[in-house]
Amino acid sequence: MKMSLQYKFVEFIPEKVEEGILYVSIEYCTAIHKCVCGCGNEVVTPLSPTDWRLTFNGKSITLYPSIGNWNFECQAHYWIRNNNVEFAGHWTEKEIRLGRENDLERKTEYFDMPDIPKEEPVIQESQKSTIWQKISKFFRL
Repeated sequence: MKMSLQYKFVEFIPEKVEEGILYVSIEYCTAIHKCVCGCGNEVVTPLSPTDWRLTFNGKSITLYPSIGNWNFECQAHYWIRNNNVEFAGHWTEKEIRLGRENDLERKTEYFDMPDIPKEEPVIQESQKSTIWQKISKFFRL
């Protein structure tokens, strides 16, 4: 079964989300659509380096990675590529758990701050060397 979605760029997500439309708010880094299985649930996909990435080529939209509606009864799993919906295989409970663990690990890695070098101690005015002291020290070596 071939299915496609239209897209609409909006500032705010409408109160009534229509079937077959992917609403995209660049201002709020969010995309939303009704689950493509027909269950009626609204699927929110945050756009960020650790969530979904949106590609718009001027004619069509792609979301990456796939959408796994694991919290819905339907547990629909699919890709949105060039406005087309491509159904993916059903995941087991173990695959869902591993996928969630990988997602958490990726987010933790991304947001984990690298070690910040300690600041140099502040030299108080009395500890600063004058130019003559530096020259003198240079010649004593």
